[in-house]
Amino acid sequence: MAAPKTPQLDLIGEHASIVELRRLVLRVARSKANTVLIYGETGTGKGLVARMLHQHSEHSAAEFIDINCAAIPGNLLESELFGYERGAFTGAAAKKQGLIEAANGGTVFLDEVRELDPVMQAKILTVLDARRFRRLGSVEPISVNVRFIAATNRILLTEVREGKFRDDLYYRLQVIAINIPPLRERGDDIFLLTERFLAKYNAQYGSAVRRLEPEVERIFRAYAWPGNVRELENLLERICILADHDRIEVAQLPQRIVREARTAPAAQASGSSTGAALGYVDATTQYQRGLITQALAQADGHLGAAASRLSLTRHALRHQMLKLGIQAPPGDA
Repeated sequence: MAAPKTPQLDLIGEHASIVELRRLVLRVARSKANTVLIYGETGTGKGLVARMLHQHSEHSAAEFIDINCAAIPGNLLESELFGYERGAFTGAAAKKQGLIEAANGGTVFLDEVRELDPVMQAKILTVLDARRFRRLGSVEPISVNVRFIAATNRILLTEVREGKFRDDLYYRLQVIAINIPPLRERGDDIFLLTERFLAKYNAQYGSAVRRLEPEVERIFRAYAWPGNVRELENLLERICILADHDRIEVAQLPQRIVREARTAPAAQASGSSTGAALGYVDATTQYQRGLITQALAQADGHLGAAASRLSLTRHALRHQMLKLGIQAPPGDA
């Protein structure tokens, strides 16, 4: 009997930033890159992108090991990652294989990599550079062929400058960087996602929610979605569980969402959102995107001229555009 096929993962959306993100993910997945760094706010889909990178790579037949660096205490993480020999410490009654060894030939996903303490940062860097490690209590090195994918919702360069993250590990991870745009910057993708999640949870809970009232559509468009796609999905699941008719009404939405959406349009229309209101990461991203978009407009879409205006090389500008989800001008790909 044939083994069941793994469902194909995909990033849902037609916004230019998601179209470009899909292209970049597939290109990186099929490359020989052995380290990838994913940036994105909470709930944007960093885990999904990591799994896509694995699924479309030459590593796909082997294990995908997902490790949340914030969820495992530092004193346990080392033994979980590297394993140990019998007697390596009190309670080590038998030899244990570590997660990195278990992933040999596959992918290790280090989610919330910023949460690694300095000692573990140094140990991870050693594995990335040497492609080998030792179990706790052993002197024998173990070689591995593993792609390491790391993810964070922080600006790691800021963490480096503040002494909170090793600069050598940062530059080792930063070779290939993928930036996932927040939901609020994806336009009508929110309604494509809504349609997909409603179909999923209608089937799961036997509900029949098919449409949004016009006012709910306006609220969905105006709301900032700080929890991004995950927040939207959780909301729609709750609505399907409690649904007693085929539409979503304002009364079914949390008052916090309604209140924030109804106070948002003035600030959004004027473009005057402040860094304090947006948060540092959002404000920085918005500012960078605005600078690049303005430079492209002033240069009539010519990438080289826009790069000169920004005092960047053409390659550096293209890299920033990919990170920020800005589509290259036609004919300048």
